[in-house]
Amino acid sequence: MKLEVNGVILDAEAAPGQCLRTLLREHEHFEVKKGCDSGDCGACTVLVDGAPVHSCIYPAHRIDGKSVTTVAGLGDEDHPHPVQEAFAAAGGFQCGFCTPGMVVTASVLTEEQKADLPHSLKGNLCRCTGYRAIEDAVHGVRNVEPRCGGTTSPMGTSVGAPAAMRVVTGSEPYTLDLTTTGVLHLAVLGSPHAHARVLSVDTSAAEAFPGVRTVLTAADSPEVLFSTGRHENRLDDPDDTRIIDTVVRFRGQRVAAVVADDLATAQRARDLLRVEYEVLPAVFDPEEARAPGAPLLHPDRTPADRVDEAHRNVIVTLHDEMGDTAAALSSAHATVGGTWRSQRVSHAALETHAARGWLDAAGRLVIRTSTQVPYLVRDELCHVLGLAQDQVRVFAARVGGGFGGKQEILTEDLVALAVLRTGRPVQYEMTREDVFTIATVRHPMSVSVRLGADADGTLTAMTVEMLSDTGAYGNHSRGVMFHGLNESLAVYRCPATRVDAEVVYTNNPPSGAFRGYGLGQVVFAVESAMDDLARELGISTVEIRRRNVVGPGEAMVVTDPDEVSDLQHGSYGLDQCLDLTEAALARGAAEGPTAPDGPQWAHGSGSALAMIATMPPRGHFADTSVARLADGTFEVRVGTAEFGNGTTTVHQQFVAQVLGVPVGRVRVRQSDTDVVRYDTGAFGSTGSVVAGKAVVLAAERLKVMLAEEAAGRPGEPRGNAAGAPGTPDALAELVAHGSHDGTPRSVAYNVQGFRVAVNRDTGEVRILQSVQSADAGVVINPEQLRGQIEGGVAQAIGAALYEEVRLDGAGRVVTRSFREYHVPQIADLPRTEVYFADTVDSIGPLGAKSMSEAPFNPVAAALANAVRDATGVRLTELPMSRERVWRAQNQRASHFTTPSRAESGSSLSKHI
Repeated sequence: MKLEVNGVILDAEAAPGQCLRTLLREHEHFEVKKGCDSGDCGACTVLVDGAPVHSCIYPAHRIDGKSVTTVAGLGDEDHPHPVQEAFAAAGGFQCGFCTPGMVVTASVLTEEQKADLPHSLKGNLCRCTGYRAIEDAVHGVRNVEPRCGGTTSPMGTSVGAPAAMRVVTGSEPYTLDLTTTGVLHLAVLGSPHAHARVLSVDTSAAEAFPGVRTVLTAADSPEVLFSTGRHENRLDDPDDTRIIDTVVRFRGQRVAAVVADDLATAQRARDLLRVEYEVLPAVFDPEEARAPGAPLLHPDRTPADRVDEAHRNVIVTLHDEMGDTAAALSSAHATVGGTWRSQRVSHAALETHAARGWLDAAGRLVIRTSTQVPYLVRDELCHVLGLAQDQVRVFAARVGGGFGGKQEILTEDLVALAVLRTGRPVQYEMTREDVFTIATVRHPMSVSVRLGADADGTLTAMTVEMLSDTGAYGNHSRGVMFHGLNESLAVYRCPATRVDAEVVYTNNPPSGAFRGYGLGQVVFAVESAMDDLARELGISTVEIRRRNVVGPGEAMVVTDPDEVSDLQHGSYGLDQCLDLTEAALARGAAEGPTAPDGPQWAHGSGSALAMIATMPPRGHFADTSVARLADGTFEVRVGTAEFGNGTTTVHQQFVAQVLGVPVGRVRVRQSDTDVVRYDTGAFGSTGSVVAGKAVVLAAERLKVMLAEEAAGRPGEPRGNAAGAPGTPDALAELVAHGSHDGTPRSVAYNVQGFRVAVNRDTGEVRILQSVQSADAGVVINPEQLRGQIEGGVAQAIGAALYEEVRLDGAGRVVTRSFREYHVPQIADLPRTEVYFADTVDSIGPLGAKSMSEAPFNPVAAALANAVRDATGVRLTELPMSRERVWRAQNQRASHFTTPSRAESGSSLSKHI
């Protein structure tokens, strides 16, 4: 058949059942993205004869004789379409994976349609931005400065992202945006059982299928145990995972993988595999899992594997106390308590997990992957496969969203095994259903809190009991528990504190790293309880926080005052954040609710705070270099990945600031184990404050070298030859290096406020006003930071009101697509007012602090507090769906419980 694509006639043949998206990508139109394969996300939107369609559900055979326009057909970097220019000028993207489809949809909107964007953009999802910048782009609002200009200070300027024009024109490559010629494809057979022993796998029919190159089973997997969760110290997580195991512990876990010439062949051959299982007893409730007689998931693991009590499915347990909490509670003027439950949440990044591997000319294993941690992936592959570091290269192109979900090894290990077996390039791309069913989720938790206070609102006692469901494997289990309990409690002064916490294996899908890393779940409980305590005492909910928060110079303590924490107040802006949010809500209330109104609507307001360390504990390392090139430009080399976190822009601004040059003269090479010696990775918001600190140090050293050169004194040696790991190439005239180890650590603060209207008849919660104030130190790029906060709030609103990865009680995920899993659309979200405290951090680079995961943490509690203020009912379970809100109002149900007393054990702060 013949069709026209971007003005060029194309002869193509559609395979039976093929969709337009795959047809276009077969012909190297990689600007058309894959986000869902079900017509739900809009990332693949193209124009067919001028009308926008989701190409993933448009039958390819119907395109004969028609005209297709992709985002690349609208314009290019040199001659962009006005809508593309508008998206770049507004900063209307973060990771940018949704942007090509968003731009295509926006390009044909009429003025009438632009006036109703909640309807007009309902078919296009964005996980990163919160949609405000996208709305600005559609309406032609400029938010960022042009990247050209003089040597005026770039700090505090909303400089646009260097990839902006490539992103909005679709020319910025993501993980699998490259030709598939000669590439083998991998299809995975997942277990139909939640717990079973694999007795045999008959691969004969699959291996005989034409086009199949190999079939991988547990017999091909190294015996080495590892964890898919990645940290600086690989001993942070239990060793409990094999690439392919003989025991499966959750539905969908790998049993075998077929590698074939194309994906359709691999999938057909996968269906020919015959597996004999011995079905084992399974357990899905974490409370039952730790009870005597429960089925054991990893009975052979020991404390040496970082599994504390395998005989009762407990990975890690913590029981610690400071003071006498029982006495303090009994003597308190007022006490409150309850149990708060947080659900599984999917990261729902629009780019699914994917990797491609091959052997380079020197026989080295190369993995191109959608990861936040290329160096940690490399090192773990070397550990599992018995390879030296110089035998493996791992790198990332631009990553289409992460939120912690790509701090895992979920595709790279299997691809590496297949490449080493076949000697051929191999690709593995998860489907959207795979992401919902076998990729990691946020840890569901039950958190019980009991607080006691004097009559004036001063805290006298706090007990917290946590039960965390890590699922079938322990990746991130320990870190999420300790981190979730630390800053959420240490933000308050309390002389008597007890913590009892356990993380439990179940036969549910594995949990993992998620934005906030446990803080969101615990803050939901603690900040809800603080609101209840204020109401019990008749004190302002804001004032009770002011009276109890730690201040500058005060120690941040949870349960051991003798432990010296490495957390410091590099700056302190919590007081400002409380004032800014309170004032904004007062202004909103004075103006009155704009909608809705009527006897069925109850109005209320609420707020919550959160503290977060600006860097992960126990070290986070970054090596960088800054070089002056022969053409007078400057090149930054850094290992951290760009996935919408904006670190590329920030690193350019740092170098431009230090050297006094325009940002346009600075370029960045990143996220490649060949670029610098080492980088722990982009998680814990470290791209700005760890890698950024190292970049600043390198730039400052280069500045000295340049001054010495200008004074006629010899500088340091020039760069080494091209291709040498960690050194700029031969074009470099002067090179300076910088390193940072992630210590000491400062803290950042966020205060969220809401005004809401709650429908008594239906349980609907409408947000009338959303406010977040942030203590981010020196604001490097106001528009970019505003976007990070808006996006974090938007994701948290989704988790608070809509989102839940639901299971059927037998470990089977039933939310398997976007239409079953409610990622917020533009119609669901308010415009969040963003305010910044005026602080300068003495620890962070040029006074800045991290602020990409922090905005998420106080949102659910603030929203629950606002609903409580409106209705008089305390919601204790997420998401706060219409049904739950309606039932709570009508039943006035209370879920308060008293945590049980446990013996004191290891200190929390020792593990933070």
